[in-house]
Amino acid sequence: MLRALLMTFCLLPTLAQAAPHSHSSVQQSMRLQTAQGVLYGTLLKPNVTTPMPVVLLIAGSGPTDRDGNNPEGGQNDSLKRLAQSLAKQGIASLRYDKRGVAASRAATPDERDLSVDRYVSDAVAWAQLLKADPAFNRLILIGHSEGALIASLAAKQAQADALVSIAGSSRPIDQLLREQLAARLPPPLLAHSNRLLDRLLAGQLSPQVPTQLQVLFRPSVQPYLISLLQQEPSKAFAQLKIPALIVQGSHDIQVSVTDAQALQVAKPDAELVIIPGMNHMLRISALDLPAQLASYNNPQLPLAYGLSEQIVTFIQRSGKMPASS
Repeated sequence: MLRALLMTFCLLPTLAQAAPHSHSSVQQSMRLQTAQGVLYGTLLKPNVTTPMPVVLLIAGSGPTDRDGNNPEGGQNDSLKRLAQSLAKQGIASLRYDKRGVAASRAATPDERDLSVDRYVSDAVAWAQLLKADPAFNRLILIGHSEGALIASLAAKQAQADALVSIAGSSRPIDQLLREQLAARLPPPLLAHSNRLLDRLLAGQLSPQVPTQLQVLFRPSVQPYLISLLQQEPSKAFAQLKIPALIVQGSHDIQVSVTDAQALQVAKPDAELVIIPGMNHMLRISALDLPAQLASYNNPQLPLAYGLSEQIVTFIQRSGKMPASS
């Protein structure tokens, strides 16, 4: 949906040490019955018998599946690789196909029926499933891109113990879209896209959309966009009362370091880590567009150095942190 739109910036992190032990893991298929149909996911956990932390991985925008793959943006296995890395370091995870996507497509086959509220309710239901499992002693939500917003909105009801925002925007999506489209559309189309956004912000549908703008503003996706445009990511993040980590890549051309810094301003007790060279697909990449796009469709590329280690260190440390006031 929004994956083809782009942005950028940069900073430096303090890299955590790699975990001293590497665990073998076991994988289990998961099902979640909802009123609208069944959602499907994958539970990956270290092969140990003692209770452990578990992560709920929430994918980003559009038809992105449990592994982080998107038919519009390519196969990169970003979330699958992150889950595997976390398992080796003693952290279990559940990742799932959103309703309307991949194995969960039958739960909502018409994208007109999608909404932010439904995505939040689904994340809460998966979280409750994990909270009820005695194999896990803590629940951490990890949202990537738009999934970071869903995680922030779901955290309280999910009774999460901590949250990690990876490449999460701080701004309402219309601001992000206007900025991105201004750099990529000729003036007549840009003016038309701004009018469409104005109507969507007012809760109004636009049945007539130019062919060049169909990928973003096709009529069938407009109901979801209306629900998304109502959200304020920084405000949702500021309301979190649990430990939070903001992770951002310096070479992300979709979400900027400025967004990550704004999220920390909204919640000053949140930790901020900037991974040098990391792009939106959680890989190290040059800033030029060909190199960026190549990483969107290459599952063999390793995750950015230090990414999973920083997350694991935060999860371990957050278990000793007090809740925010």
